[in-house]
Formats: sequence, structure tokens, C-alpha cells
Amino acid sequence: MKAAFYLGNEQMAVREAPRPETDADSVLVRVRSCAVCGSDIRIFHSGNNRVTPPQILGHEIAGDVVEAGANVTRVKVQDRVAIGADVPCGECSFCESGIGNNCQINYAMGYQFAGGFAEYVLLNKTVMNYGPVHLLPDHVTYEEGSLAEPLGCVLNALDLAPVRLNDVVCVIGAGPIGMMLCCVARRMGASKVILVNRSEQRLEIAEKLDVADIYVCSGKEDAILRVMKETNGLGADVLFTSCPSPQAQTDAMQMAKNRARVCFFGGLPKEKSQVTIDTNIIHYKELFITGAHGATPYHHGRAVELIASGVVDVKKFISASYPLHEIDKAFEAAEKHSGLRIIVNPQGGDL
Repeated sequence: MKAAFYLGNEQMAVREAPRPETDADSVLVRVRSCAVCGSDIRIFHSGNNRVTPPQILGHEIAGDVVEAGANVTRVKVQDRVAIGADVPCGECSFCESGIGNNCQINYAMGYQFAGGFAEYVLLNKTVMNYGPVHLLPDHVTYEEGSLAEPLGCVLNALDLAPVRLNDVVCVIGAGPIGMMLCCVARRMGASKVILVNRSEQRLEIAEKLDVADIYVCSGKEDAILRVMKETNGLGADVLFTSCPSPQAQTDAMQMAKNRARVCFFGGLPKEKSQVTIDTNIIHYKELFITGAHGATPYHHGRAVELIASGVVDVKKFISASYPLHEIDKAFEAAEKHSGLRIIVNPQGGDL
């Protein structure tokens, strides 16, 4: 089979590799779609302590089952499946509590386990027993199915910082994840959704897709003042930072209403993760601040259901598709931020 191997920082090569062999407890999937995530780009540039080169990256996956071991009962040959990232070990206290994304081993597709930037991906016993593998209905495209992974991450964040009827929601960061947060927040009953972003180009895309009610370009105006103005000086009820910006985290607390829920969704680069904050803001506003990282298999399953039912339309977040041999171009397109989600199709090319 052909696969794109991460060989080390700034090094990626498409090579021939043996097709993975299944055992009685594993499954082989023909990959039809694997979306490029920001974390894939960060690994490409800077590596990750859970990724040992050479490794196949990619964790937003959809395809069809071509082999299934004798002990496998969850899927069968010819089933269409969506596959997420975080794989619980199934045995630690976190996994037993249903929060496998907090597993201390922290297995993931495209990290310790070979990912989806290949013609085939092997789902081992751990993935099949505990991981985010869900059937994809026939009317849902593989490209849509691969976006169940980021949507699942959005659902995890919204479980941690829930939106209630008539809440004002502010999202800082107008990438695909930020736009998904806006769309789901509306579905949950937000009365007003404010989207803040430094790049005007991304906001223009968001406005064309009608994901929010108010669009604020922080590169052109004071976003804190604008959010306060849009909320009659009170601040937003729920805020999400969906960008790798320390300033976004400090700004979110300034934009927050008393007793607001603030979710730090976007992780920060290691060299920028030490952020100076005024804890008196948290104290006197009585803010609830949480992080959000990845998703559980439960969230991934809910995401597939929301896509299948049409409640969340993820098609509009897909900008382009590239064949596997042009994965370098796919990464370049994703990194330019001129579009939204970029798909790698190991079996073909354009959508």
C-alpha cells in the first residue's frame, strides 16, 4: 500500500509499505477520507512525544472495512465507518469513569497507532474494544464522516461549558472548530453568537457560511469593548478560545459576564503556555474556567449521529481534497488558512 510517513521535523514522504495484517481481534479499513488537523501540522513542524518516526499521521478518518478478525463483533466487512482520534486504554480509572480522553496513556490514531494518511489503516484490539469507531450511514459521505472527529471535540467542550437557552456565546478563533462551536451553540439555544478573529479573511468566510450573529475583527477594533457593547456592558455567558493564542485566554476573561463559563479549547504552543492572568477577575466575577481536550468515543458517536440527522452540516467546512501523493500540497493549503478543512483522499483526488 501507499502511505505518507512522517520522518521527523519538516519531513514527510509517500512510500510503499506492507499492507497491515489483521489478527482475530483487529480490523483493516480502506481509507476513503482523512482530514488534515492543526495538530498534524504541529507534529510535522515540531514533533510530539507520542509520535515516533517513521509514523503515519492522520486521525480524522473514514473508510470501509475490508477485513475483520474472527472475534470482532462491532463491525463487519463492507461496513462504512468513521474513526476518531483518542483511544482509551479501557482499564485505568479515567477510562472506567467514561472520560477516556483523560487516559494517562493517551493512545491516539496517528500518534502511537498508525493513522489515516495511507490507503489502509489497521484498527487493533484496543481500538476495536474501546476506541471511537462508529458505523457511517450510507447517505453520509466519507468526507463528512471524517469530520465527526473534530465535531466530537466540540461536543466535549460544550459538555464542559454548556450553552443554555438565551445565553450569549462568544467564540475567539474563526477556524473550522470555532465555526463548529458557533453552529452547535446556536442549536443549543444561544440567543446571540459573537465570533472574534484577528484575520478578516477568515471572518468573511464565516459570514458567508452564516455561522454567527456578530463578527468582530480584533485586528481592526478592540474586541473586548465590542463584546461588552454587544452585551449591554455585561459580557458573554459562555466563551470559547479556539485558537493557540495566550491573548485570547486573557481577553476571554475580560469579555466574560459574572459567573460565565470560559473554556480554553485551543491549546497553546509550549513556549507560550505560561500566561499571566489577573486572578481577581476570576475571583470577583466568580468565573468557571475549564479546559477541553479531545473527545471520548461517546462524543464521536454523537457527532456521527448529528451529521447523519442533518442537525450539523459539516459539508460547508470542507474546502478541498487532495490525493495522497499530494499530501504536501494538502498540508500547505491547511496551513495557509485560506480555506477550512482540507481532505486527503488516499484512493483518489478531488471531491
